[in-house]
Amino acid sequence: MPTTPVPHASAQPSPSLISTLPGRYYTDPEIFRQEQEHVFESMWFCAVRGADLARPGAFRTVQVGRENVLVTRTRTGELRAFLNICRHRGARLCTEEAGEVRRTLQCPYHAWTYGLDGKLIAAPNLVRMPDVDRTTYGLVTVALREWLGYAWVCLADEPPSFEETVMGAAVERLGNVAAIEHYGTQNLALGRRVTYDVRANWKLIVENFMECYHCATIHPELTEVLPEFADGYAAQYYVGHGAEFGDEVKGFTVDGSEGFGRLPEVAEEQDRRYYAITVKPTVFINLVPDHVILHRMFPLAEDRTIVECDWLYAPEVVESGADVSRSVELFHRVNTQDFEACERTQPAMASRAYRAGGVLVPTEHHIGMFHEWLIGMLGGRDGGSLHRRHLDERAGETHP
Repeated sequence: MPTTPVPHASAQPSPSLISTLPGRYYTDPEIFRQEQEHVFESMWFCAVRGADLARPGAFRTVQVGRENVLVTRTRTGELRAFLNICRHRGARLCTEEAGEVRRTLQCPYHAWTYGLDGKLIAAPNLVRMPDVDRTTYGLVTVALREWLGYAWVCLADEPPSFEETVMGAAVERLGNVAAIEHYGTQNLALGRRVTYDVRANWKLIVENFMECYHCATIHPELTEVLPEFADGYAAQYYVGHGAEFGDEVKGFTVDGSEGFGRLPEVAEEQDRRYYAITVKPTVFINLVPDHVILHRMFPLAEDRTIVECDWLYAPEVVESGADVSRSVELFHRVNTQDFEACERTQPAMASRAYRAGGVLVPTEHHIGMFHEWLIGMLGGRDGGSLHRRHLDERAGETHP
């Protein structure tokens, strides 16, 4: 029986198609290590929702690349971020993911104690060492900015412009920052949070979110609410576009039933529309008239990603105890369907059938741009060998 030959990297796709990354970009631990170093540890990373740290002494730890970061609320109400490492012998300072302390953070190993501002304030026998500068030996500070009600941290010694990168993603997608600020996300209340443990590479999740070629196949509820998605065009395929609700749809809910009142600052032209924004590398923002859905990804390995998804509503909706389940259920189903598809794809990334990668159809062209961005992030630094090898693979050269 004849067999189908495995495509070689030198095979050129049809003019209508665009080459993807080779499969090893989703399975190689070394590539993931370089992504940790040159992407997650060099860019702004959405770490924690500010309202989760409501009181002084509240803290949360998050994994950012290869580092564990501690975010705290100080006595003066500020959010601060530090590497979660004691300066004495390197023990992890806070071993729990979240918690609350009264006034200080104490290392459980040798009891070095730090203020919520990171300054070293006490240690056994410290008074006998007057030459020890308590600021110098305080916790290592991590840059932090607040936007949309979330704390964004950056591990880089010289963080990139927050306005150009993070806020710039909203401008690139919607045309201006004001368009997203109309939703007043920083003033919304958490209606529901769901955490997903996805056995797939983070890039597969990003790529899935960026396209809607799959929507007619796996998202029946979503395409009922947003009929144009059935045609395969993603909400991000040109600047300012928002997918319009179906004629009979009353709200962004699992059955198309009425949701809640429009958020007060949402513009008339934004009503009855859905907007999606990808903030590279790991944030998705979904805007609908009565609530906001925000995904934060925490890549833990080349084949495992934690996704934390928040559904945010007007405070009076949450405080009234209103039933938000119909709007939550819509995107929860979308998430489940998407993540199952990503997990179904992940094993194939190691197959020889995907050694040279796959292809993108024209409506997925922006995924090709995402790939070029990633290659640039890796190729501009120590990842240059990865960039050269990828270009060689495209040209048909082979490597041992």
